[in-house]
Amino acid sequence: MPRTITAGVDGSPGSLAAADWAAREAVRRDVPLRLVHALRRPSSSGGVDRVLREAEARIARRHPDLRISSGRVAAEPVSALLMAAEDADLVVLGTRGPSGGAAGFLGGSVALAVVARSRRPVILVRHGRPRDEHQPGTLDPAPENTALRDVVLGLDLTDPHEAVIEFAFDAALRRAAGLRVVHGWSPKPHPHGKAGPADAGRRAEPAGARGGPTVSEVLSPWRDKFPGVEAAEQAVIGLAGSHLTEASHDASLVVIGRTERRLPLGAAIGPVAQAVLGHSAAPVAVVPHH
Repeated sequence: MPRTITAGVDGSPGSLAAADWAAREAVRRDVPLRLVHALRRPSSSGGVDRVLREAEARIARRHPDLRISSGRVAAEPVSALLMAAEDADLVVLGTRGPSGGAAGFLGGSVALAVVARSRRPVILVRHGRPRDEHQPGTLDPAPENTALRDVVLGLDLTDPHEAVIEFAFDAALRRAAGLRVVHGWSPKPHPHGKAGPADAGRRAEPAGARGGPTVSEVLSPWRDKFPGVEAAEQAVIGLAGSHLTEASHDASLVVIGRTERRLPLGAAIGPVAQAVLGHSAAPVAVVPHH
């Protein structure tokens, strides 16, 4: 079965923004794009067909060489999107409006449920945020000739995972963009309960000094595998959520991981993902890992 990029559409501005993003990504990867609409009631099929036709025509005008297909899935939105994701490289979802918080993504609970349960990467694209992925200040009027903003990776040094790191390096390579690797750490408490004069210089203390791998050690094999990607390291104090949100304002994509785990009441996402999904100015890729 051919690899695809799948986008969920419902006719809202947010879903159209997601479909546009998915189309650009499909062009980068040279794979087909599939548009999916959940069909809750048989009587609504006419409206669904119109939504899909209009979305497909809109994208075809912008990307005439892109292979596009569309279809209805007779299921509730979460189930429909999860089924569609099984046959895709990744699934792309949008927002219903510029509302803040994770609830801004495609009905809120729908998107979060897909993010928490999907076995494929999920990209969330917020409608109403700046959509320009390109570096500012260019004099070249053709966007395709303009460098893209950095890809930002949120790296958990206590539990780094290959799937997340590889996704970020690959995304940066496809965009000919830089990669910023943001990782958090907690400084050791001062023995007398106060910060000493040397503490100011420990903001970027390497993880290796605390018994774990350093960022350079974690990234070394990926720098060898992706020699064309310039990866810069950024150490921050505490959890990385707020720092990733800040970095998102000058990024083309933010990449974070999600552990595939089940809780008694269903799947869940962690606090960093919650923070980033709620406030990121750039699209967010949530990559599942074991």
